[in-house]
Amino acid sequence: MRTGHVNEFFQTLKTQRWDDHRYYHHSRINQSLHLISALSFLVSYALLFVNPAWSALLAWCVSMTTRQAGHFFFEPRGYDHVNKATDEYKEEIKIGYNIRRKIVLMAVWVALPAVLWLAPSLGGMIEPAVGMQGFIEDVGMAWLCLGVTGLVFRVVQLWITQNLMQGLAWGFKIITDPFHDVMLYWRSPFYLLRGQLIDPMEHVGQQAH
Repeated sequence: MRTGHVNEFFQTLKTQRWDDHRYYHHSRINQSLHLISALSFLVSYALLFVNPAWSALLAWCVSMTTRQAGHFFFEPRGYDHVNKATDEYKEEIKIGYNIRRKIVLMAVWVALPAVLWLAPSLGGMIEPAVGMQGFIEDVGMAWLCLGVTGLVFRVVQLWITQNLMQGLAWGFKIITDPFHDVMLYWRSPFYLLRGQLIDPMEHVGQQAH
């Protein structure tokens, strides 16, 4: 990769991260849940090298649920006065998974255990699980495959609809978000304890000027 391409990649990554923060993380509860999610994801990353199935179980059952709960239940969905943008506009321009795409992804996540319960061998594709622990581990591996598939699918989709740089930058952003979120939101629980439910986003206005 040439120096110009490297610079473009990191500039694209920086822009994606900045837009993700300023558009979709106003709620201090959402930010705090992202901190919990990020710390859980870091444990999951370490566990991936020891037991991939249980790594995926932790990632989906704790990391993803806390992360998405913040977006679904606590993030304001009205007019964004800080960025002067409607919720519809923000959903339309979201580089990653917007609410509609997330609903589809989470629906597949919920459905996979039922599919494995009804078809333990997935039509002969895998060895049927033995006992409850085997079933749980099969669910974990299915969720791991779902996570990888969801990541690769969106990277390819961005490549087709925009360009490869946007796709690669987003993929790298998603993988490294846990590290970045810890640095970005570690103070959020303290603001929340002080009763501040919404981040005033003063730094967004300063950046605009």
